[in-house]
Amino acid sequence: MTDAAVFKAACPDCRGSFELAAAALRLAIGGSRRTTFYSFTCPDCGASVRKPAGERIIQLLTGGGVRTLRLHSTA
Repeated sequence: MTDAAVFKAACPDCRGSFELAAAALRLAIGGSRRTTFYSFTCPDCGASVRKPAGERIIQLLTGGGVRTLRLHSTA
């Protein structure tokens, strides 16, 4: 079921709107809002896009099978 998950996304560079499969997205969860984000490559212009991810976005992406990287503090 998670293989069929698609997510709506938009590129701030070319302003394209599209749907991406879970495999096209990456989620990074850090110790702060600044270090918690999701990223993808725009299929229209090839730009690397990074957007902040709040709790709801994290739930949707992880529930949809998006690969997650947990960032550890070096302190």
